[in-house]
Amino acid sequence: MAIVGSMRQEEIWNTETAQNYDTPGAGMFAPEVLGPTVDRLAELAGDGRALEFAIGTGRVAVPLAERGVPVTGIELSRPMVEQLRTKVDEATIPVVIGDMASATAPGEYALVYLVYNTISNLLTQAEQVACFRNAARHLAPGGRFVIELRVPGLRKLPPGQEAVVWHQEPGYIGLDTYDLLRQHVVSHHLRFDESGQARLFRSPHRYIWPAELDLMGRLAGFELESRHADWIGTEFTAESRSHVSVYRMPPGRTSSR
Repeated sequence: MAIVGSMRQEEIWNTETAQNYDTPGAGMFAPEVLGPTVDRLAELAGDGRALEFAIGTGRVAVPLAERGVPVTGIELSRPMVEQLRTKVDEATIPVVIGDMASATAPGEYALVYLVYNTISNLLTQAEQVACFRNAARHLAPGGRFVIELRVPGLRKLPPGQEAVVWHQEPGYIGLDTYDLLRQHVVSHHLRFDESGQARLFRSPHRYIWPAELDLMGRLAGFELESRHADWIGTEFTAESRSHVSVYRMPPGRTSSR
């Protein structure tokens, strides 16, 4: 796994992170965020099986399985899977421990999905291309690969500066620091308790422009089927801060391995 500074992905997603990851009813677990995500994925899966890359603690997989979609996961972090196991057992949602760019799950799927910017956790272009190819090899002809990804916020970066605050609220500041040469960004999440003590969580990413993402898809044999600004189908424009892109493996075509 690639490194930014001294941070390795398998070290970031440790036991402490896993135990504090879930925020039931708030943030990315809020009904208005999670509900449309699950609705759209259930629609795309249809009567088929779904595979989640970087399944984590099951934020999306658990409610999707409750909707009747058979879900399998791939996850690098054992502590995150241990947290998932407090919700459902292995028979309900099987998980393969491994890297989403290379690990394989048994069987064939109608849908592979990768949500909440997680493809950017792969820190090289080669790993990201491999992730597309890994998705393709798991899909039946006509199957879909769905990616939710933030649009790089470089328009907010002042000339000569390397950091931008992207969110702030009482008790929380989120800022990103950029390495433009390598397309790397480190997200810094600062949380303050009532005593003023701060807790810092950092995660490294390689950001991807939509056009680059589409080329990765074509290299793996995909065609872009749709792109929207969110899970409810809002039009994607130059002002959109994120996108949900649906890639399809054409019927009768197998992946480029």
